[in-house]
Amino acid sequence: MSEHKILIVDDQNGIRMLLTEVFGSEGYKTYQAANGKEALELLQKDRPDLVLLDMKIPGMDGLEILRHIKASDPDIKVIMMTAYGELDMIKEAKDQGALMHFTKPFDIDEMRLAVGRYLRGE
Repeated sequence: MSEHKILIVDDQNGIRMLLTEVFGSEGYKTYQAANGKEALELLQKDRPDLVLLDMKIPGMDGLEILRHIKASDPDIKVIMMTAYGELDMIKEAKDQGALMHFTKPFDIDEMRLAVGRYLRGE
């Protein structure tokens, strides 16, 4: 099995560290970005299989980053994370190709299961 790559994009260091630890311990190669510029640079360089993308990031919001991801490679899977109940933004993210979203604080086991399912192509 090839090593799947996950890009974690969140401006909160604690969330990036938690997700890096969880998915790293499951054998995934993880990358972190604190903002849109870093995310897009890593996207070009490392071609992740899946992106965990926060909706609210200073500078460039999650929807804008999502548009860039899907424009560069429509096959990259994207799961949105949001701390707010912004149903219109969530709907727009799904319309633009996000698979699903998790509301913070999310259940890490649910996220692990979802990521595993999507990376196995289920």
